Amino acid sequence: MISRRRIRVFAGLQLRYFLLIGIGLVFLYPVAYMLVNSAKSLPDLVNPTIEWIPSTLYLDNYSRALKVLDYRHTLIVTVLLVSMETLLQTFSCSLAGYALARYRMPFKRFWMAMVVITFLIPSHVTLIPKYIMFSSYQLVGSPLSVLLPASLGQGINSTVFVLIFYQFFSSYPRSFDEAAQIDGAGRLRVFFRIALPVCVPAIVVSLLFSFVWFWNETYTSGLLLGSGLRTLPMKLQSFVEEYSRSFSSGSDGVNRINESIRSAATLLVITPLLMLYLVMQRYFIEGVESSGITGE
Repeated sequence: MISRRRIRVFAGLQLRYFLLIGIGLVFLYPVAYMLVNSAKSLPDLVNPTIEWIPSTLYLDNYSRALKVLDYRHTLIVTVLLVSMETLLQTFSCSLAGYALARYRMPFKRFWMAMVVITFLIPSHVTLIPKYIMFSSYQLVGSPLSVLLPASLGQGINSTVFVLIFYQFFSSYPRSFDEAAQIDGAGRLRVFFRIALPVCVPAIVVSLLFSFVWFWNETYTSGLLLGSGLRTLPMKLQSFVEEYSRSFSSGSDGVNRINESIRSAATLLVITPLLMLYLVMQRYFIEGVESSGITGE
């Protein structure tokens, strides 16, 4: 009996490890493939016998990608813009979730339904009216065209965060707010001193997911920001064209763009997100477990 039980436990553990390793390989294989290819020279890239271990460590691909992306300047611009969007969206969504959860208002169910409807409508449907509106205000090409929607709770998937904050703010007793108000605290002080500390996991999830979504968003931001302000993912979209202008292709094909250079540029763009996840991994997992959110 004991031996059979041990066999079942051992088999269950082996199955779990097998599934975890398989899932890990599925997620890590593309990154490993790009990392290896980005370190290959042109002869190694076209050599069918060299697949995972390059004959030499070729870093000129990264130097060219850095030059084409104008990496230092573009990285600073991207981090500042995305960070501002993230902070504004998190703050506005927390205010909206707190108001819906803690205050009585006319037609509250109607407003909740409207919040959900804004999530169900694809963003591309409202893109043309949004562009016309910002164009009439002469804000196209200005950072305000993306900062204003984020500050008013109309950023990327902001409805998800409003509902998450609504769930957290509804989870603690109203007596906490009432006790603070009896002691003389105003509504804003109650919000900052009592409500926000309760929903720290929701804040972490909102910050991380918003940062990743704003970082990867290129279509709407590219249309509203124009060519004057471009983030790293936007420059990655036009990397082939920019590379062709920066490096003339010789007859020997040395300066011609190849898969190794594209892999190096892609890794440079996603590296800040990987570093952010490594730093915030523990808080990210705790926040996801507490809020129940799933996503890309």
